[in-house]
Amino acid sequence: MQDTLTVDRPASSAYLLVVPLLIVDSLHFVFARLLLSHISPGVSAMYVLAIGTLEVGLFALIRGRLHVKALRTHLWFFLAIGLLVATSTNINYEAVAFIDPGTASLLAETYILFGIGFGLIWLRDKLSPTQMGGALVAVAGIFIIAFQPGDYMRLGSLLVLCSAFLYALHAAIATRYGGDIEFLDFFFFRLLFTTGFLLLFALGRGALTWPSASAWPLLVIVGTVDVVISRTLYYVALRRLKMSIHSIVLALSPVAAICWSLLLFDTLPTPQQLLGGAAVILGVLLVTFGRNG
Repeated sequence: MQDTLTVDRPASSAYLLVVPLLIVDSLHFVFARLLLSHISPGVSAMYVLAIGTLEVGLFALIRGRLHVKALRTHLWFFLAIGLLVATSTNINYEAVAFIDPGTASLLAETYILFGIGFGLIWLRDKLSPTQMGGALVAVAGIFIIAFQPGDYMRLGSLLVLCSAFLYALHAAIATRYGGDIEFLDFFFFRLLFTTGFLLLFALGRGALTWPSASAWPLLVIVGTVDVVISRTLYYVALRRLKMSIHSIVLALSPVAAICWSLLLFDTLPTPQQLLGGAAVILGVLLVTFGRNG
């Protein structure tokens, strides 16, 4: 996919992206938990995406890089990925009512495994023995985290896994059919349709409410950081860094999320969850780097 937001830079400057990418990527579930006390989860997700959509749309208009033709040509594509991302985001925001942000971030790493699965089934990729072993280790970690006493924790874990599956499916569709779409068009219309579906979800449940005055500053911060800055850094880093370095940064994101969870909410995953999370991260790293194993 062509990224028109960035230009090539020396490799040394690319590593300056690692720290900010790690910080903002680790804040997704933390932000969802912070918003939980201000506004209902599905509605807060809708406002967050709406703010991000508005900011990206204004930037694209100022740059003269927004083309309605892309929407007409790829309408089914934006409907599909908008629905998948909206459902995934809505589930994530609901999940933090049942699971702490650190554990949720650990489980969200299964997104990479689901992506590998779609590659095997859809694109007929093949796994090396090392990658197969890594996948098994990660699956074992998922079971360690998800299957433990307490209905609430089990529900939260399954919600995050479902969200990771949907996000991986969106990524597979975007990779297969969205590669020729100019980046700003892709990014804006993806956000627009995601916001639209989240709005329909809120209206369908009769949950749509206007945020309180105290909620708006947090919504603006989350929309700017978790949507605009986070996803822009993600794509810029993907363009400038080696794939292995990019994967390591994302695999370290749950560690930062656990630190945020301890600092802001005074909560930590249990030893069992940490053990399972370590297995998930190890498995993901083996799958990522075992291509030639």
